[in-house]
Amino acid sequence: MATTRTATTQWKGALLDGSGTVSLDTSKVGTFDVSWASRAEAANGKTSPEELIAAAHSSCFSMAFSHALAQAGTPPQTVETKADVTFQPGEGITGIVLSVRAHVPGITAEQFQETAEAAKANCPVSKALTGTTITLNAELLS
Repeated sequence: MATTRTATTQWKGALLDGSGTVSLDTSKVGTFDVSWASRAEAANGKTSPEELIAAAHSSCFSMAFSHALAQAGTPPQTVETKADVTFQPGEGITGIVLSVRAHVPGITAEQFQETAEAAKANCPVSKALTGTTITLNAELLS
């Protein structure tokens, strides 16, 4: 069954001096302030499209990776994924680095790396972001 998730942004003013809010409408988890300065300079308590992409990508990858590990008979005890999305004004998103650390009993380092790469390639958010370079750093914890 397909699902649709919705967020709405209200923006006031021009790009450089304007600001807005983005609300997570489906979950109703919250409304967050956004501005050009929070995107291109310091966050200063506001979010950005890139931070929201990072949240989506890190959670999607974690789900895909834990599912692939479980299907291979080596379910993880823990998976921690950080996504760093780099934005360059005038160019756009120039790259994403996924860094995953996981405790997975019964898996070899090679199996771990192969499964992580497959999860990166098959994660729906990774597929949606094929226009940028996605790098993966995967660390198997003992």
